[in-house]
Amino acid sequence: MLEVHQFPCLGDNYGYLLHDPDSGETACIDTPDGAEYLRQADAKGWRITQIWNTHWHPDHAGGNGAIVEATGATVIAPKEVEKLAAIDRVVDDGDRVALGAYEARVIDVGGHTDGHIAYHLADTGMAFVGDSVFALGCGRMFEGTPQQFWASLERIKALPADTTLYCAHEYTQANARFALHADPDNAALHRYAEEIDRRRAKGEPTVPMPLSRELETNPFLRADDVALRERWGGSAPHETFAALRAAKDEF
Repeated sequence: MLEVHQFPCLGDNYGYLLHDPDSGETACIDTPDGAEYLRQADAKGWRITQIWNTHWHPDHAGGNGAIVEATGATVIAPKEVEKLAAIDRVVDDGDRVALGAYEARVIDVGGHTDGHIAYHLADTGMAFVGDSVFALGCGRMFEGTPQQFWASLERIKALPADTTLYCAHEYTQANARFALHADPDNAALHRYAEEIDRRRAKGEPTVPMPLSRELETNPFLRADDVALRERWGGSAPHETFAALRAAKDEF
């Protein structure tokens, strides 16, 4: 069975090392801090063989060079990562990547950046989604359009509900405050927000998170909900999404 090692790095990022004990291979999921990834892998006794980037931002691909120099790892990434570092294999929507005998499908989740991708490992029920979606939130729309971003979120929504989403930042308390503002009558959201506060008070992470809970509580994934569309406007879900995203940017 694949092992996931999660650890905090930089200010609010999470680093992930994905390890296949059978083959001995280990993939870095993004590289916000190359030195910390190397320390964490060394402490686990794991050999880094691959890097899977989700998008080009420095807090996701900035450590590629240091890790490649130290390990010779193969870099697998969307083409936009070439802005920061060399890529060994460019991947896009529908491509497949492998770690030992385990396979991940690449999903286009552009919107935060145009070329943002996610990696879905169906056999293990995991998806590494970068900054496309957070617990109770989604990434800022730096490069994409509302139509593009909503289509990306629909692809995430279409994954099996029991999928575990591994996002890249501990933004959940702030996201919960906006979610409660956006969707104040959502009882499940109120329960979730209370749990988040309890976990953060203990210093516990709030991610990864089950997709099923996000489908019930994350306002950005629920822009097609009738009540939210009545509250925030929009004749189509992508317009409601755009209104929510703009409101969150100013919240």
